[in-house]
Amino acid sequence: MVHEPEAPMGVVSALVRSAFLVDATYEHTARKHNLTSQQGQLLCVLMGQPVEGFGMGELVRVLGLAKSSLTGLVDRSLRRGLVRREADSTDGRAVRVFLTEEGHKVAGEFYDETVAAVAELADTLSETEQHQLTELLGRLVLENHVPVVFEDKPGQEAAEDVLCEGKSGTSSD
Repeated sequence: MVHEPEAPMGVVSALVRSAFLVDATYEHTARKHNLTSQQGQLLCVLMGQPVEGFGMGELVRVLGLAKSSLTGLVDRSLRRGLVRREADSTDGRAVRVFLTEEGHKVAGEFYDETVAAVAELADTLSETEQHQLTELLGRLVLENHVPVVFEDKPGQEAAEDVLCEGKSGTSSD
């Protein structure tokens, strides 16, 4: 049986438990699309890719993965037809990663469903409380230099209006 605290929980407990809540929501949405949560992260990062794509080193830094883990993640995503690799035009030893047409489609669907599911977690909060929570979490994220693994699409409500920060890339695929 899970013990629920009788008094309001502390900041550490609240942050850790909220991370578990967001992680579980993210994982559930990923499974609906036959993705791992890390494949979902990769697709979301690549959605905002520059024209020249992302190099493997850049993806290692953004996703917080070991190079070998990222290679496996990209390989599995490649076999699913979600990404493609191309030689780097400035460094013949390096490759750049891009979404395929199918990858764009799956990424968009996954992203939209994840935004809705994570935003729904805050439905019990008033608009003012949601705004306060967003400001506080935004400060924590920015002050701790959390890489962008999930961001607002152009034309979507600003991050301060929608709770959609995703999770950090700390687990393995």
